[in-house]
Amino acid sequence: QVQLVESGGGLAQAGGSLRLSCAASESIFSRNTMGWYRQAPGKQRELVATITSAGNTDYADSVKGRFTISRGNAKNTVYLQMNTLKPEDTAVYYCYLLMIHVTWGQGTQVTVSS
Repeated sequence: QVQLVESGGGLAQAGGSLRLSCAASESIFSRNTMGWYRQAPGKQRELVATITSAGNTDYADSVKGRFTISRGNAKNTVYLQMNTLKPEDTAVYYCYLLMIHVTWGQGTQVTVSS
């Protein structure tokens, strides 16, 4: 079964940047969608950004213009470049892969201090 391994979370100051990475443990179907959700304490999990295998992207309004999602050359890796971070971006970020069903990563903490 495919596993997703995330990295790149941590602590940043407001206005700073972080880059998250998520890699699938094995080859995946050529048609798929990958992306990121996040969950802040006491809040529901929310969609942050998605990218299809065709390269189409979508973003939550709260991160448009600040976050960029992209694929690696091997297509089984997805990145989330987060710029101009805000304290409200603080959350656990979860990578996901959608093929026939959804696979989730273990989550990585992002903390933004003011």
